[in-house]
Amino acid sequence: MAAAPIPFARIHYPEQSLHGRIVHAIGRRIVSGDLRPGDLLPAEPELGASRTVVREAIKVLAAKGLVESRPKTGTRVRRRDDWNLLDPDVLAWLQNGDVSEELLRKLTEVRRIVEPAAAELAAARAGAREIAAMENAFTQMEASTQARDDGDVEAFVQADMRFHLAILHACRNDLLEQMSRVVYSALLVSFRATSRLPGRLRAALPQHRAILDAIRDRDPRAAAAAMRHLVQTTARDVDALKKRPRARR
Repeated sequence: MAAAPIPFARIHYPEQSLHGRIVHAIGRRIVSGDLRPGDLLPAEPELGASRTVVREAIKVLAAKGLVESRPKTGTRVRRRDDWNLLDPDVLAWLQNGDVSEELLRKLTEVRRIVEPAAAELAAARAGAREIAAMENAFTQMEASTQARDDGDVEAFVQADMRFHLAILHACRNDLLEQMSRVVYSALLVSFRATSRLPGRLRAALPQHRAILDAIRDRDPRAAAAAMRHLVQTTARDVDALKKRPRARR
């Protein structure tokens, strides 16, 4: 019987409502450079929404550091330095364009700091439910590599994220739980970038198996070492991406 999914905090801002669609539409335009720092946001008629709806969307974008509103000057786009680059939506919008090697390197550094310690705590604290969630995610990772010759990349990425988030949840630390958004964002960008490397999906399986085995065996030191090895491999993959020729658009 499959493990019940562990409830994680909502990651992305919902896009179903009108103001949610405006948040994503404007956010993508800002991140892509269509709206540049200092530019005024489009007026309500251009966005096809009421002032109230647009105001709600602006509040969300302001919380992400993308825009600021000032009396008499309107709402303008902020500089990239002001953006919350670890916001899941901002990172998702960045993925629609080119993700720089510099950003990937910084995200890998975040993972190097957080994830080995999380694996160590998980090995000491994980209960049967959390371990079952990791096992279920790992099984799905294995299945995704059999989907076709090069594997089902998106299915692998989603299962891989569930694996790592289950480890974070198993730490039983509310503050670390709140960091799930940051780790999710880092994993999403990192996995989708490095999964383009030939053979990467299948090569990652034994590394994840080592982490799972160490947590299941209640061996914190081995769990931390296995996770550190995995993240170091990711760092090498990021370096390998730099040497690959960019695909023509």
